[in-house]
Amino acid sequence: MTTRKRILGIDPGSRLTGFGVVDFVGDKAAYVASGTVKSIDGAFADRLRQIFESIGSIVDEFRPDIVAVESVFMHKNAGSALKLGHARSAAICATFAHGLEIHEYAPREIKQAVVGTGAATKEQVQHMVVSILTLDGVPAEDAADALAAALCHGHQRRIQTQLGTDNAIAGAR
Repeated sequence: MTTRKRILGIDPGSRLTGFGVVDFVGDKAAYVASGTVKSIDGAFADRLRQIFESIGSIVDEFRPDIVAVESVFMHKNAGSALKLGHARSAAICATFAHGLEIHEYAPREIKQAVVGTGAATKEQVQHMVVSILTLDGVPAEDAADALAAALCHGHQRRIQTQLGTDNAIAGAR
């Protein structure tokens, strides 16, 4: 009997943080939920609190087994990269109380797993997420990126199962 694994994908941002929840039974992916945490107004510390509390509520509601988070990529602006790192940390810390497995993937790894090229555009990621999960509508960019992170991890898990190994493979950290 194949067990269900629920994966929460997170696409962190200091103003918009995408989330996507996907169930995997074997190699079959099923959409559960997705959306965007908006932390646009207020002081930066207040925005981080909003991310932390919102992701905590999402974990409470959907009870994922695993978290797949997009890792920080280098921005042209060091200040933006630092803020993104803080937002990412707030999102990850919100999952700690639940004892979840956390896996990190670079944006290029996620795009490669979902679209087939690490240089895919946001529109291509959205299109493939809709296609893979047979969605009726197109999710917002940040939600699509989060669903793609969850799909990326599910794909990595499937490869590990096929190889018969629990060892980390390229992309999983």
